[in-house]
Amino acid sequence: MTRLVCAAMALAVVVSFARAEEPKKKIDAGTQAPSFKFKDATGKEVDLAELTAKGPVLLRLTCGCSGCDKELAYFQAIHEAYKDAGLTSVAVFREPDDKMAKYAKEKKINMLYAVDPKGEAWKVFDTKAMPVNFLIDKGGKILHVASGCDPSGLLAKKVGDKAAKVINAPAVDVKAKVDSSKK
Repeated sequence: MTRLVCAAMALAVVVSFARAEEPKKKIDAGTQAPSFKFKDATGKEVDLAELTAKGPVLLRLTCGCSGCDKELAYFQAIHEAYKDAGLTSVAVFREPDDKMAKYAKEKKINMLYAVDPKGEAWKVFDTKAMPVNFLIDKGGKILHVASGCDPSGLLAKKVGDKAAKVINAPAVDVKAKVDSSKK
């Protein structure tokens, strides 16, 4: 009987430990976007939930490296193509404030953006990838996640096509648009 009681107690300890160590739910397509607030370039606090209450959001966690720099034009083209149809584009840069002020002016960043040098957004969204793009539907459900750097614009075209479907707008070939402007 003592062995049975000891075995039951050991099992209870293992089960309770396993429950305490359950992994966080992976943030991916089909899940609800996490609670996330950030300060925009003017210092105003912006709540992702408030943005997604109004309509779909394309959230891009990025940096100013050469690859992300080359991709920026494609994501700005997505913003321009779909902002009037209701898509809000947000770029969160993992760069220091002083560098971003100069970079934003130089690149003529025309979308909502924030600076996150400590990488809090990456922690909230449980990702180490950079860049990573989250297409979030009105109401906060993540519809699509696209990770990795693609300076060719193909990844941005795919994200832009998905955004067009979400807002029920004609797709704009952002890759072709940006590439033709480079010539």
